[in-house]
Amino acid sequence: MLALPLTAHAEGGKLLLTGGVSTIDGVGGGGLVPWALTTGYGTDGEWGGSAFVTGVKTQDYRLKVFGAGLTWSDRVEFTVARQDFDTEDNLAPLGLDGLRLRQNLLGVKVRVAGDAVLDSDTWTPQVAVGAVYHHVDSGALAPTLTGALGAKTHGTELYLSATKLLLAQGLLVNGTLRMTKANQDGLLGFGGAQDKDWHLQPEVAVAWLLSPQWAVGAEYKAKPDALNHSALGDGALKEDDWKDLFVAWAPNKHASLTLAWVDLGRIAPAVQPRRQTGAYLSAQLAF
Repeated sequence: MLALPLTAHAEGGKLLLTGGVSTIDGVGGGGLVPWALTTGYGTDGEWGGSAFVTGVKTQDYRLKVFGAGLTWSDRVEFTVARQDFDTEDNLAPLGLDGLRLRQNLLGVKVRVAGDAVLDSDTWTPQVAVGAVYHHVDSGALAPTLTGALGAKTHGTELYLSATKLLLAQGLLVNGTLRMTKANQDGLLGFGGAQDKDWHLQPEVAVAWLLSPQWAVGAEYKAKPDALNHSALGDGALKEDDWKDLFVAWAPNKHASLTLAWVDLGRIAPAVQPRRQTGAYLSAQLAF
């Protein structure tokens, strides 16, 4: 989820908002999908960075995320984030009323090829590789998660992102391939008793500039489904892909707001079978 005003900004040498916003994992890029762009406005030999807070509210669940990122020389990005997922009363039938899942995330990203702005008149994309380490505190769910379900409470995801900026068309296109074992982005641990394998998942994002301060776009994030066949029964914890439609506003290079409609699919359909759709709101400060 990124507004990308494509007018050059003299200060720092980067275009307004080419530092992106922050994913729910804290990584620079969109709201759900990491991009090859690094967070902040630092260029060669400079530091850049950002801080963000995000809230997601669906019919039955709430997610709060906050975090920060620091980039050196527009090349290496370090991020940290904290997620707090509130199940409200949806797990009351399991004796887990009010369960909250909390997750800490540490990320690193390295730009390995291309420059989104300088290469905007060619077909060469900016390319980056990254890793995100997750550690989840699953509270009262921990004995079930690590016992009957066979999931781990920590894990690392690896990804490769390519971002192509088309200045003349006011368009940004991103593709990401992610190697992961994460269940529900790691909130339900990593892997399971019936599926301990890595999964290669595609993710895509598109942003279209409406004006120097406004952009609209969409994201799609494919998900593994390691807990679909578990001790709780087939389909009880089936996992769906995530997607969103967004609008973003950037009054200046230091601040941005992003509002989106998100579809997170079914989350623990054994206790709440309906799809989880709702609102996403994120605010970010950058330098």
